[in-house]
Amino acid sequence: MSAVAQVIDVNAATEAEQDLTDGFHLVIDALKLNGIDTIYGVPGIPITDLGRMAQAEGIRVISFRHEQNAGNAAAIAGFLTKKPGICLTVSAPGFLNGLTALANATTNCFPMILISGSSEREIVDLQQGDYEEMDQLAIAKPLCKAAFRVLHAADIGIGVARAIRAAVSGRPGGVYLDLPAKLFSQVMDAKAGEQSLVKVIDAAPEQLPSPAAVKRAIEVLKSAKKPLIILGKGAAYSQADEELRSFIETTGIPFLPMSMAKGILPDTHPLSAGAARSTVLKDSDVVLLIGARLNWLLSHGKGKTWGDAPKKFIQIDIEPKEMDSNVEIVAPLVGDIGSVVSALLDEVKTGWQAPSAEWTGAINARKEANIAKMGQRLLKNSTPMDFHSALGALKQVIKDRPDAILVNEGANTLDLARGIIDMYEPRKRLDVGTWGVMGIGMGFAVGAAVETGKPVLAVEGDSAFGFSGMEVETICRYNLPVTIVIFNNNGIYRGVDVDPTGRDPATTVFVPDSRYDKMMEAFGGVGFHVTTPDELKKAVEEGMKSGKPTLVNAVIDPAAGSESGNIGSLNPQSVVKKK
Repeated sequence: MSAVAQVIDVNAATEAEQDLTDGFHLVIDALKLNGIDTIYGVPGIPITDLGRMAQAEGIRVISFRHEQNAGNAAAIAGFLTKKPGICLTVSAPGFLNGLTALANATTNCFPMILISGSSEREIVDLQQGDYEEMDQLAIAKPLCKAAFRVLHAADIGIGVARAIRAAVSGRPGGVYLDLPAKLFSQVMDAKAGEQSLVKVIDAAPEQLPSPAAVKRAIEVLKSAKKPLIILGKGAAYSQADEELRSFIETTGIPFLPMSMAKGILPDTHPLSAGAARSTVLKDSDVVLLIGARLNWLLSHGKGKTWGDAPKKFIQIDIEPKEMDSNVEIVAPLVGDIGSVVSALLDEVKTGWQAPSAEWTGAINARKEANIAKMGQRLLKNSTPMDFHSALGALKQVIKDRPDAILVNEGANTLDLARGIIDMYEPRKRLDVGTWGVMGIGMGFAVGAAVETGKPVLAVEGDSAFGFSGMEVETICRYNLPVTIVIFNNNGIYRGVDVDPTGRDPATTVFVPDSRYDKMMEAFGGVGFHVTTPDELKKAVEEGMKSGKPTLVNAVIDPAAGSESGNIGSLNPQSVVKKK
């Protein structure tokens, strides 16, 4: 053998003995190193093998029928766990489908990372027409908290670490991570690859409020004659449940929970003002916002909702720019909720005077009157059902199963359920959040079931269900303990509208008397068709007790709904009548 041949042979042997890794394994190893154990997504080019390998390496991979629903599952996983939920999609159209969920997660402050495969940079930048060519990073940037692209295998560890830290630090939100197809097949030395990975340390450190800000807030609270605490979903996300309970019970200040904050303290708690919402917003003089924003859901902190009496606002938020976004915040408290509430609690443990009996008595009187007024409507056992009688049956189900997670969306179905169904434990009510978008239902239901193992009750309007209804197959495929109730009133808001021309169905009307329960049965789940509150309660209890995928088609009076639920005022009305 010649000397040259011997050298080639030695080099080949050395290369064969060298341990190598590639982009696929580095992505998986980076996620596992940082405690990521679940991925939600839709397989396809160029990320199919990444999903297969992740599953083989012990990561749970939940495959959906549509990327938006997978993204919603990842987003709610982030809310429930305080770790970024991971959504994995294909390039271009798949990325765009996931982008809706990413933008919604960012708006709602849910930590989520959308990981998408993409076309090669050199072809995209020259617009030469690659498979699913799209400049995904540029598109994602305006719609999320941060966006990164990794071009070299050696940078995968840094890219994943940056995405995780960006998603959960400060005010949480959505992050986009772009992984071009060529990255996955890049090869490098395994030891060097391992050393390139980064374990994120203290990704969301405590942020303590300044002592001066705490004292200022306490002085404003002490000046109040009619104080009120408003709890937002940020308070639920913080998981500072004990601190919040202690502060509210120590001060004796009534609290009003926004919908996803319900259950931090039970809605039946003596200091809960949920059943007197209009009264406390109108009559309070000092309002402490905890993880709540003065957006449209609170009428921007002004207008007739808030009455004529001048208000002073104290606000706890980790984002300084949130202060004064709609009205003056006289005592801003910048920091994480647990740290801020603990600091406030230290200040009120001595010398604090509880609100007057006149204020708390007026709230309790209004609560009792409203509850009594509502009670008769909830107990009606009629056919066809209306929204109140149907929700009255589900109210009792949740009371009997306080550990169950309630997912809720729709128009009337959502608006009325917020006030009717009491919650008893934190992070057990999940709904459309800040944007009020429809379509979160099945994604949230799957994410909640996977992350918690708890039974999930998804209460859906028939229109809202249509956005994600095909995921009943996903629920059946993974045999998740999800019971879905569809309030079927044959349409959007109502099922009785008509096309004045007589040519087509009205724009808000669906196929009458649809049998959504048959969809669930088609995939091996359990279906029920019910027409009375008693039948509804029995079917839901049976489904939740069995733990099997269940869908209850609940027939609601087609004329029972109202336009846009409680936000019909946001729908402009024409002032011009055509002759």
